[in-house]
Amino acid sequence: MAEHWIDSGIIPPDDGERVIGGMIDNYAENREPRMLHPEWLQAAEEKLAALEEKTGRKPNFLIFILDDVGWGDFGCFGGGHLRGAPTPNFDRLAAEGLRLTSCYSQPSCSPSRATIMTGRLPIRHGILTPPMYGQPGGLQDEVTLPELLKQAGYATRAVGKWHCGENAESVPQNKGFDEFYGFYGVSDMYTEWRDNYFYPEIVNDPFIFQAVMKMQFNKHNILAKPGQFDVPEIEQEEIDLDTVKDLDEKWAAYSEKFIRDMADSDQPWLLYHGTRGCHFDNYPPDNFKGKSRAKYPFHDVLVEMDDIFGRLFRALEETGQLENTLILVTSDNGPEMESWPDSSYTPFRGSKGTTWEGGIRVPGIFYWKGMIEGGRVSDGLFDFSDLMPTFCAMAGVEDLPQDRYIDGVDQRGFLLASIVAEGTYWAADPAWSSNRVAVYAWLLDKFSGIRVGPYKLYSVTTEMDYRDTVNTGGFSGHTVEYTYGKLFNLFLDPKEDHSFAIRKLVTLPIMSAISAQHRKTFEKYPPRIQVKGAQSG
Repeated sequence: MAEHWIDSGIIPPDDGERVIGGMIDNYAENREPRMLHPEWLQAAEEKLAALEEKTGRKPNFLIFILDDVGWGDFGCFGGGHLRGAPTPNFDRLAAEGLRLTSCYSQPSCSPSRATIMTGRLPIRHGILTPPMYGQPGGLQDEVTLPELLKQAGYATRAVGKWHCGENAESVPQNKGFDEFYGFYGVSDMYTEWRDNYFYPEIVNDPFIFQAVMKMQFNKHNILAKPGQFDVPEIEQEEIDLDTVKDLDEKWAAYSEKFIRDMADSDQPWLLYHGTRGCHFDNYPPDNFKGKSRAKYPFHDVLVEMDDIFGRLFRALEETGQLENTLILVTSDNGPEMESWPDSSYTPFRGSKGTTWEGGIRVPGIFYWKGMIEGGRVSDGLFDFSDLMPTFCAMAGVEDLPQDRYIDGVDQRGFLLASIVAEGTYWAADPAWSSNRVAVYAWLLDKFSGIRVGPYKLYSVTTEMDYRDTVNTGGFSGHTVEYTYGKLFNLFLDPKEDHSFAIRKLVTLPIMSAISAQHRKTFEKYPPRIQVKGAQSG
């Protein structure tokens, strides 16, 4: 990243720790360095110990991840009524929890989801693009969050969209989940060759239609346990235009039942609930069709997703599990603009498929009754890779893999410590108001950019193509390499309109040194590529 600064001799390439004042904890060779906030960590550990003494168990985890919902869609992030799709349940969660304004995913869904599962960037776990139509995934050689939590006695469930590959070694029931109810792929895989309105040239061409029918990918909503894979008894129903609209409702009922069934159990649990909504093409169920103020399919489905989350929240509340359950609500990436207007919204530059803020900056809400201070808003950096080490630390899982690099950092202190000085202002410098030093943006196998504090420095990005696409978006763009890099201050210029690298030269050696330290990790832990194609997901 911006290697010309390193090569010029301005700064040693491995001196990132010294540059930012020795505030970094390099606690293991194979672990991402983290910001030192010992008082935060102590406070978090005391809270966790007190809760465990009170309840006699480790905490539960609920990950509620939506599909293609942009940073600006929820009311608490500026959308809601403005977008014609009120989200009262998500808004309540944000008002009573921690709203992250700098939560980062990957440019598309499968890379993001695999990063959540592994704590590793796509360039390490190898899923750079979404696997489509039966394409193998990349989790067969990975150690996943549910596998680690099972070591601590957790019950684990995966519900809804998986999309990390259909090979038997990568499906959720074989990667640590006790049961899986959902589909292996992504919504449009099951509908784009059936819908006569959007895809008449496919539906009405017998040769193409039959060719798709014969393709070796699972076309079903599946209920499966470990060891089961692609056998008739696990297939619940084929997904078509009639059944697709009700999938989220069925998955919601499954997750709600699981939550209620676990109320009297001594076993802690992980529930990973991935929605079908709001990925194109959106087909709202009959009772939500036209329910949004906008009356568009995406907006109707977003209202449905908010309602579904409300049901799961009420199940936790009514069964007395809120005080022992950490909840995360987020989205797997920014808006899929090629499908506009059946798409989401971001106020930032770019969209899904890019490393601009619009592609990888997503809504993030953490909630934990009595544990996370309510009403907090933070611009502290949080990356999807942080979930695995953070949850494992809370669950008492200390033995993370030693034979691979873990890009996530333990963010217990940031999430749980009461570190608000006045109102929503942090006691610490806002530039270092989490345990994460930097966010590294990779565009497939190219190192694209780095964010440190308010600054984001690019060497490679995706530029949109406006002349040859019906609806312009990240997957229809082209890769651009900047000769001298571009630097943006996201506090002054959140839309990334005005690069001012030449006037802020003092920041470039610092950021270059940190990115060089990141690059150096690949010498011992080489990158790998398992899924890399032109597909969206």
